[in-house]
Amino acid sequence: MLLLITCTLVTTLYATTITIANVSLPQIQGALSASPDQVAWVVTSNLIATAVTIPLAGWVSARFGRRRCMLWGVLGFAVATLMCGLSTSLSELIFWRVVQSAFGSPLTPIAQSVVIDAFSAEKRAKAISIFTMGVGVVPTIAPMIGGYISEEISWRWIFFILIPIAVMAFVGVLMFIKADPPRSQRAKLDWTGFLSLSIFIACIQLMLDRGESQGWFGSFEIMVEAVGAIIFGWIFITHSFTAERPFIDLRLLRERNFVLGICISAVFGMLFVTPMVLMPAMLQQLRDVPEFTVGFLIGIRGFGTAIAQILVILVANKWDPRLMMLLGFGVHTYAGIEMSTFGMDVSLADVSWTMAIQGFGVGFLWLPMTLVIVSNFDPKRTPEGMAMFHFVRSVASSFYISASFIVIFHTQKMNYSELVQMINPYTDRLDLAAAAGWGGELPSSMAGVAGEITRQATNIGYINVYHLFLWTSMLVYPLIIMIAWPPKGFQQNR
Repeated sequence: MLLLITCTLVTTLYATTITIANVSLPQIQGALSASPDQVAWVVTSNLIATAVTIPLAGWVSARFGRRRCMLWGVLGFAVATLMCGLSTSLSELIFWRVVQSAFGSPLTPIAQSVVIDAFSAEKRAKAISIFTMGVGVVPTIAPMIGGYISEEISWRWIFFILIPIAVMAFVGVLMFIKADPPRSQRAKLDWTGFLSLSIFIACIQLMLDRGESQGWFGSFEIMVEAVGAIIFGWIFITHSFTAERPFIDLRLLRERNFVLGICISAVFGMLFVTPMVLMPAMLQQLRDVPEFTVGFLIGIRGFGTAIAQILVILVANKWDPRLMMLLGFGVHTYAGIEMSTFGMDVSLADVSWTMAIQGFGVGFLWLPMTLVIVSNFDPKRTPEGMAMFHFVRSVASSFYISASFIVIFHTQKMNYSELVQMINPYTDRLDLAAAAGWGGELPSSMAGVAGEITRQATNIGYINVYHLFLWTSMLVYPLIIMIAWPPKGFQQNR
């Protein structure tokens, strides 16, 4: 049990950094003089660094041992977190967020593999359920604490409060995690695969984040990034299928349940983080909701997750994972339907209900995805498999968040141009504006009209992206149907 608690605490470190910073983005934006798309890099840089570094978990654990990796990972995470809180510019904060993720992200699959290997097949489902529930507890509370601290003290303290948790995790690893047995051979890093994958992902992320502001393929920068993505993506794929020990072994995808689980995790990644990023932005941008209130709403989402995970513990060995997936993603679809109706007059009670129900769906998905992915998997390659699982989920999250902001900004501009044409001196609509209290002639009155049009156009942008969320949730149902269950047991994947 102490081992399980320690692994949970180690994984909690990185999981908390995703949720705790979201509610403070507007304050960070103001303090560091950034635009909304620039401050989004505080989240996306963390996710993209995770995507690049999380596959290193398999190599570093084989090269240095899991206990040593956890010790250095926790220590490096603590230092980077301290520097995040001391940052004086947006670029500096983004840099340390990348370092923070580089040290913290491999901890997740390594700790998860320790839990998986420490328990027999009969006890594994319940252990994973307890592990995932524990991992969800602190990220549940973190947004409320982060919102309160941001509002009452400073956004910097959302990073400082993580350092005591890192100290406890470090002590736990020292005391309760056993060192791996010595290996006769030390694993080598596939630098070609690592660098080509890193550049490939970076090029795509830069395209998504800068494409809208740069005019997409009318910009030389975007063209260079597109060409870079094609070239280095091709290098990575061809090298992965021909190298003896590739950075990410794509041959693992030959196992049916594994590849289906990876695809499902990609859809899950798209749906998991997006509401935690978009909902605070919408409420604070359109309703000027305080940080603590936003943190409370995200916290309610986490409570929904915790309730679901408690139920999962009770049914872990009884329910078919496919049934749990259908329930979890079905709840996401319902949440998408609800969010697609949100206007500027949406009540906080409606937002709370939707966030709670979406969190409830999240709680039903961690366990069945893990069980499906490892169902026919070589236990010796569990760290590689879990690294690929978290890699795909992180990449999907990062790309999808960027794509969501593209939808918001692009449709905002389109709708603003359409709405503003309806307000001109030659129509009677200005009389309606005057009746609403804006007047119709004074510059200040017209500025009020323009501001309201901007708000309405932005609201339409958020409604469009919630429709995207809804349709994305439906992609997973055919994949769930194709899962082979019960599993056949371990099959050699190489």
